[in-house]
Amino acid sequence: MKVFLTGTSLLPSYGGPAFSVSRLAVALTEAGAEVGLWTADQSVATTPLLPRVSTVRRVVGTAAEAVDSFGRPDIVHDNGIWSPHNHDLARLAARLRVPRVISTRGMLEPWALRHKRFKKTLAWYLYQVSDLKQACCHHATSEAEARSVERLALKVPVVVVPNGVDVPQKSQAVNSRGTARFRNGQKTALFLGRIYTVKGLSMLVRAWARVRPAGWVLRIVGPDEAGHQEQIERAVSAAGLEAVVSFAGPVDNSTKEAVFFDADLFVLPSYSESFGVVVAEALAHGVPVLTTKATPWSVLAQRNCGWWVEATVDGIAEGLRDATGAGPETLEAMGLRGLRLVTEKFGWNGVAEEMLSMYSRITAQSAHGCGTASTVSMGA
Repeated sequence: MKVFLTGTSLLPSYGGPAFSVSRLAVALTEAGAEVGLWTADQSVATTPLLPRVSTVRRVVGTAAEAVDSFGRPDIVHDNGIWSPHNHDLARLAARLRVPRVISTRGMLEPWALRHKRFKKTLAWYLYQVSDLKQACCHHATSEAEARSVERLALKVPVVVVPNGVDVPQKSQAVNSRGTARFRNGQKTALFLGRIYTVKGLSMLVRAWARVRPAGWVLRIVGPDEAGHQEQIERAVSAAGLEAVVSFAGPVDNSTKEAVFFDADLFVLPSYSESFGVVVAEALAHGVPVLTTKATPWSVLAQRNCGWWVEATVDGIAEGLRDATGAGPETLEAMGLRGLRLVTEKFGWNGVAEEMLSMYSRITAQSAHGCGTASTVSMGA
C-alpha cells in the first residue's frame, strides 16, 4: 500500500495533529506501508517529531511536486480542512484519479464552525463542501466527532479510528509494580497544550479561584497562540492566584515526559476536542485526568480513571473539588487504571492496522465509486 499522508505542519507548536500525524506515518511504515509524508509549511523536512532513522519518505515542494517525487500513490490521506492546500490536494487527487481520505481533526465540530464563522462560511460555499463530498471517506477519531460530521449530511462514509499513543517505558514498569509518585506534600495539576481560546483556560482559572485547593499548584505548559496567554495571565492576577498558577512556556518532545511524570492530575478544560490526544498521553504516564464533556472521554468516568464534567465553570469547579480532595492512594489507583486503559485500547500498532484496513477497502471500492454513506467504528 502506497500512502501519500499530508498535514498542515509537523512543528511541535502546532499541537496534537503534528504529533498524531507524524506518529501515524511511522506506525504505517512499520506495518508494511510505503508512506510519503508532506506538510504545507515544509516542516516535514526538519521536524523533531520523526525519528532520524525512519523509512518514512519526507517529501517537499508543492503538493504536486511532492507526489511526482514520491510516485503515484494508492491513496491520499489529508489531515485537516479549510486551508488552500487542502483544496489543492482535493483537486490533485481528482486529477490523478486517486481516492482521498480526509481526517477532519475536529474542524467540523460546532465550536470550530462558529470560530471565524464568516471566513468559514465563505470557504464552505466556494470549495469546502464540494471537496468534502468528493472524498471517498471521512476519518473521525471518536464517535462524537463522527456524529458532528454526519449532521452535515455530506453522504460520504465516516470511519472511526482513534489516535494512538506511545506508553513510556517508565509507565510500563509502574504498571507492573505500582508507584509512590503521588506525594502527601504539594501536588501539581497540569495543563499542557496550546494556550488558546478553545482550550477553556479562562474557565479553569475561574474554577480554580473558586475552589482554591490547599496544597495544590496549577502549572500551565504550552505555546501561546494569538496572544491568548496575556489574557489568562490577567485573569490569574485579578483572582490573586500568582503564587499558585505558573506558566512554563512550550516544551519539546524530550522534556514532555518529565512534565507528565511531575504531575498528580491532568486538566483539559476544552470547549471542543475531536479526540484530545493529550488526554491519552497523560493516561499513558499514569496521571488521572479531569476534562469536559466537550471532549469524547466519557470512558474516564466509566473506567474510574478521571473526571468528565460539564464544560462550565461550575462543572470544572466541581471536578476540581473531587480531584484535589482525593488522597494519594486514590490518585495512584486512578492513574494505574488509566494506564491500563491506554495500553489496551490505543496502541499505535493496532491503529496502523485499522488504517490500512480502511485504505484497502477504499481502494477496492474506488473503481466502482467510493461507497455509500455509513459510519463504521474501528478500535476503541
